[in-house]
Amino acid sequence: QVQLVESGGGLVQAGGSLRLSCAASGRTFSSYVMGWFRQAPGKERDFVATISSSGRRTYYADAVKGRFTISRDNAKNMVVLQMNSLKPEDTAVYYCAAQYSSNWPVVRGEDYDYWGQGTQVTVSS
Repeated sequence: QVQLVESGGGLVQAGGSLRLSCAASGRTFSSYVMGWFRQAPGKERDFVATISSSGRRTYYADAVKGRFTISRDNAKNMVVLQMNSLKPEDTAVYYCAAQYSSNWPVVRGEDYDYWGQGTQVTVSS
């Protein structure tokens, strides 16, 4: 089992940056594909980015491609989402998720097995 705890959210002006972190428990973190999702008020949860268990492969939603970067450190059981050039439409609760699968890329939330509690990101215009 994997427990996930996000941190790093906050309030930032448009054009600014934030760095979200997700700390994972468990010895098998390096076996899991990790993903970030977000949910704005009144909207469905959306896929943001995913990274393979080794960290060699990444995949992004079109809305964040070129602005966001996902990375992981398996020695520290950590996955990071670096968010640059933030826009008001990036405002949402951001969730870290883990899934144990050989499929790639995995962009559906229902395919993920474990979720964090979420961290709020607010981008002001």
